[in-house]
Order: sequence, then C-alpha cells, then structure tokens
Amino acid sequence: MKVNLPYFLLVALLILALPSCGGDDPTPEPPKSAEELATEALTGSGTQSWVVSGGGSVTRDSRDVTDLYSGFELILNSGSSKTYTSRNSNELFDQTGNWAFAGTNFDKFTLTGSKPAAGREISFTQEGNTLRLQLTIPAPGARLNGVFAIAGNYSFTLLKK
Repeated sequence: MKVNLPYFLLVALLILALPSCGGDDPTPEPPKSAEELATEALTGSGTQSWVVSGGGSVTRDSRDVTDLYSGFELILNSGSSKTYTSRNSNELFDQTGNWAFAGTNFDKFTLTGSKPAAGREISFTQEGNTLRLQLTIPAPGARLNGVFAIAGNYSFTLLKK
C-alpha cells in the first residue's frame, strides 16, 4: 500500500489545527441605549466644552446676537450627577448647576438654576463638532434689570472646544 506523504501530512495538520479554531470570540458589546447615545452627544467621553468662538453663532428671534455671546462656553459633564458650567452667558444661564434629560426621547434637556434658561426645555442636535441648542424664554419671567430684553426664541450653534 502506497501512502501519499504530502496528502497525509496535510490531513494530519488539519486534524491538529481544527481544535484550536473558535471559542476565542470576544463577547460583543451590547448596543448603547438611546440615553447613552444622547449623553455621549452632549458630554463626549465624560466632559465636553462647547463654545461660540471660532465660528459658532447665536440668534434670538432670527436676529443675529452672536456679539452678545461671543465668549459663551457651556461645559457639560456626565456621570451620576450630571453637572454644567457656563461662562459669558450674558445672564441667560446660571454659572453652575445640574442638567437632566427632559422626557424619554433624549433630544431635550433642562438646567437647574435661577436664570431665565433654567427649567426650560432645551432641544439639541449634535453632528460632528457642532451642537445646536434651541430654547424659548417667554416674556413672563424673562426680565433682566427690569427689562424684557432677553425674552425670545434662541438658537445657539456651538463648536467643540
């Protein structure tokens, strides 16, 4: 009986190699929830700073008011206590506080505090390095130094810092 040696070696190699295949698949990560995705959009991997400077803009009732908010910065933090810090908000936002999602669609959030933006639903969309915020400050409760100067429909286009 004549045995073809290369064929025999190939079969032996396959028999030895097969048991080492498989079983090492990493456990796939579960898909992220809508809340986790929305949190990442606002806070990145934990803390994200959003600014007007460098190409952002602010409108109130469709009029450009970017010059009033040129140094505006909003820093959002995730974690067990979602916090925020704002700078140069022209008295629209509190300097510090907490934020939370408004509802279960995770496309709106609210801020704590006493300034006009506090307690208002702020709609947001995030795409790439841009965050768009939209909020309405109604005339009642929107006084600043006795004037209704800040009431209106606001749209902030902020950039990642």
